[in-house]
This record gives sequence, C-alpha cells and structure tokens, in this order.
Amino acid sequence: MNVTHQQAQVVSLGARRALGAGMLLTLLAAAAHAGPNEQAKRIYERIAGEPPPPAVLTQMANIIAAACPTGCAPSHPALVQAAQVATQAAGFYNVTLKNLVIPWTNRDQTVFAPFNDYAATVIGMVRDDIAFNTALSDDILYTVNAGGLPAPSPANNNHYAAAESNGVDLQSALTRTTQSATYGLPVEATAGLITTRGAASAFFINGTNRAMFRFTMINHMCHDMEQVMDVTRPSDRIRQDVARSPGGDSRLFMNQCAGCHSGMDPMAQAFAYYNFDATAGQLLYTAGVVQHKYFINATNFPFGFVTPDNSWSNRWRAGPNAYFGWDPTLPGSGVGAKSLGQELAQTDMFAQCQVTKVFQAVCFRAPTSTADMATVATIKANFKSGGYKLKQVFQQTAAACAGQ
Repeated sequence: MNVTHQQAQVVSLGARRALGAGMLLTLLAAAAHAGPNEQAKRIYERIAGEPPPPAVLTQMANIIAAACPTGCAPSHPALVQAAQVATQAAGFYNVTLKNLVIPWTNRDQTVFAPFNDYAATVIGMVRDDIAFNTALSDDILYTVNAGGLPAPSPANNNHYAAAESNGVDLQSALTRTTQSATYGLPVEATAGLITTRGAASAFFINGTNRAMFRFTMINHMCHDMEQVMDVTRPSDRIRQDVARSPGGDSRLFMNQCAGCHSGMDPMAQAFAYYNFDATAGQLLYTAGVVQHKYFINATNFPFGFVTPDNSWSNRWRAGPNAYFGWDPTLPGSGVGAKSLGQELAQTDMFAQCQVTKVFQAVCFRAPTSTADMATVATIKANFKSGGYKLKQVFQQTAAACAGQ
C-alpha cells in the first residue's frame, strides 16, 4: 500500500504525541511515588508542623529505606516507626497538639484563644501516654514547671497565659498533678477536662449548664445536638424552663425540642452542683445543693421536672443513639460528672471521634473514601486495644498518609 508524504506526516505526528503522552504518564507515576526521603519529610511535617532538621530527616529516611528501599506502602510498620521519631519533636506539642485542642476550650471553637489548663492537660496526657478514655473523669491536671510564672490558680488563667507569652516548651515543662490538690475541688467532684478552669469558664458560666453537655458532645463525641435528636425517648425529665407549646404550638415541642432535651436533660443533671462564678473567676461546686440555674424560668412549664440532685440517666442507650456503642459493663446511670464522663468516654463513638479528628489534622482531609474509613476503623481498633494512647493515633495516622 502506498503512503503519501502527508499521510506519513500525520502518522509521525500521532506517534510523537503517543510517545509524549507515555513519557508524561511515566514521569507523573514517578513523581507520585514517594521515596524514603519524601515519606520521612511528609510524616515529620504533618506531625511537627515544620520541616525536619537534616539529621532527623536522615534518621527517619533510613528507618523507612531499611524496610522499603523505594518507599513503603501506607501504614507500613517502618512508617509508624519513623512517625515515632517525629512525635519526639517539640513542635508536635507546641504547635500541632496545641492548635488541635485550643478550639475545644471555647464556645467560638477558635484556635485564637488563650492557652489554658484544659489544653495543657490534653497535651500532657498525650505526651505521657495517659489513657485518653480517662480524660472526662480523672482527677488530673497539668501545670507548667518553668521559672517566672505565677502559680496556678483556680481564680485566673495567668499561669498558663504567662507560659504561652514566654514561649515555654510544653514538651519539657508540663507537669502532672491533680485538680483536687491545685484547685481544692473534692476528688469526687473532679471530672477530667470537664472540671478544668478552662472548660468551666466557657461552658459552666451563666446559662443552664446544658452548654457543658453540648460542647462535651461536640468535642469528644463529634456530634452536635441536632445530630442526636430522638423524639422517641420519654420526656419526663425535661426541666421546667422548656416550654411545651412554644409559640402556642405543642407540635414544635414534641417534634423538635423534646428530641434533644429528653436525652440531654437527664444527663446534664450530672452538673447540677457546678457553676462558674464570673466575679470570683472560678468554678464553684456546691455539694448537695443544686445550683439556682437549674430552676430558672420555672413558669414556662410549672409541671416540668424539678432537679433534686446530681443523679443522671442515659436514655440514649436505647433507640437511634444506641449506635454510639455504649459500654454494656456500665450501668447507664450514676451520680455526678465523674461517672457521666466515664459513660461518654467508654463509648465506641468517643474513640471514633478522637481518631477522626486526628486524621483530619494530620491528613488535611476528612476521612470520606472507603479506604480512609477502613484506615480510621483500623486505627480506632488499635487505639482501644492499645490503652487509648492518642500519641499512637498520630503516629499511625501519619503513616497512613505518608504518600507512596
């Protein structure tokens, strides 16, 4: 068959385009494959929030290369080992953890809030591998052991604010103590992060103490109240301040208000003895005496529930919110904030929430794909079986997002 000069040019052009496309795909594939150096650098930057020092980069890259000369597949043990080196960096505590936790400590959920005892306690627990499922119930507090700081006080945040303004290294300076020893709270009244001054000043101030329950759900269960609405629960323990016919329409109460309050009010009763006194600047605990805020607006519905004490009950163990994975070894009811904190932190949802937040912080995306959700499930299982060590979650998550 005869081929004209014009046809030959067309064939030649097509061949060159095919060759160019093939070379481009080859180059892109090579660029997408991360070697030991690239994986080590990415892990360190995701964990510490800054580029690695050359010596540390070499150390991490050598760990990876020894197992995978051209780079490891996601979640390979060598990547986890390299991430363990990265979590020794000061930036992990002073930057990454601090930026993760500060929004939990204020109603605006902003990172631009002062450093406080709530944030210090989370960071210290992570550093020391304290079981994080005790974070809502233990008598625990971290202070800053550094010169020139005012003493920790239940009446102000000066100790922590000064530590921040002085640029104190949190990795080396945080010291574990107790709220009962530092703030004078009775041991039975301590409930981990819930009873820190930072949390109290944000969520126990004014109001009805429902804010503490709501923000504990947001921060540690990754659910706001609209997501847990359940109109099938009994409404007998909804307080008097909730109108049963808002705007003259009882359907609004039955189909909306009761959906949150029927579950929230019986559990928020655990906080009945707490208040944050803005004038004194500190958390108040009135053992045996229910705070007045539990009786405000009683005329909205005089036949509503009148809070007698700080006993609580979890109505969500049955119904739609049973999927939270409540611990069957716990009774589902109790007295005070400490036992409520145990009830919440022993759920599968608590573990799921911590892992999901770390995944978002380290991988810079929410876990939405099938592969991401499988990764979160594996890390969550390891978190629960490995003693609830949050540092381990960072290490395993960074290994999963190291690139390949």
